[in-house]
Amino acid sequence: KRFREPKHERRPWKIWFLDTSKQAIGMLFIHFANVYLSDLTEEDPCSLYLINFLLDATLGMLLIYVGIRAVSSIVEWQQWDTLRFGEYG
Repeated sequence: KRFREPKHERRPWKIWFLDTSKQAIGMLFIHFANVYLSDLTEEDPCSLYLINFLLDATLGMLLIYVGIRAVSSIVEWQQWDTLRFGEYG
């Protein structure tokens, strides 16, 4: 994906790595949560993974959206320039 961005808009390697590592850590967390939950129940691990994925993709995204909006409002209100989302300096 990084190489499909226009050259003048590409993120530096460090920022790209930090952005993609957040996604990898989230996927690992969901995977290990699924393994842990499948050991606790007699359910099929694939169905539990689907339930985890759907909850993460719906409720998780909603919670993240609300959290980012709340933090962004506080940052704007307090005028903390260094904590703005998407501003890497």
